[in-house]
Amino acid sequence: MKRMMILIFGCFLLNSCVVSTAGKIVKTTVKAGVGVVKGTVKGVSWAVSKANGKIDEDRLDGNWKIVGVYSHSYDEIQNTEDPENLFSSQCENAQEILSFKTKKSKLQQVHCSSDKESWKKYKFDFGKNPKTKEKENYLKMPNGDYISIINVSGNNLILEGNLMPAYAFKGAKVYLLEKTK
Repeated sequence: MKRMMILIFGCFLLNSCVVSTAGKIVKTTVKAGVGVVKGTVKGVSWAVSKANGKIDEDRLDGNWKIVGVYSHSYDEIQNTEDPENLFSSQCENAQEILSFKTKKSKLQQVHCSSDKESWKKYKFDFGKNPKTKEKENYLKMPNGDYISIINVSGNNLILEGNLMPAYAFKGAKVYLLEKTK
């Protein structure tokens, strides 16, 4: 009888540990899913959350191809299940590229043109963005515009602001970029 009671008590204890651990996993997964924007661009799904803390500026270095343009702010896109991608390249063979040279704090925007546009100086900063009044990573452009860096994760870069004049007329606010070689 004692063995039976010990066996039942042991099963009950083991079962409660498994349920407790599974509950913690579900809670952690739900917490991690909050604040992540997911979408699909040309059949490739992506998910990016807003960066917590300062981003290393060197992660911006290189060439970035625009693959998505969205008309809402990043915070509004978070609440939308599948945001509408306004991006449809008007370039036949060329791509729309944003190039960063972080050591010189310069960027270059190329829109459908094989001839290069001039390099623009920017100032990278982490702090209270004067435009959004939030503490974030941002670029201050020479014309007084501020471009928020939402995050750089792997091969994706999300920027918010008046980045490309060609899309500003469509109301573009958020840009999804992919790293190119």
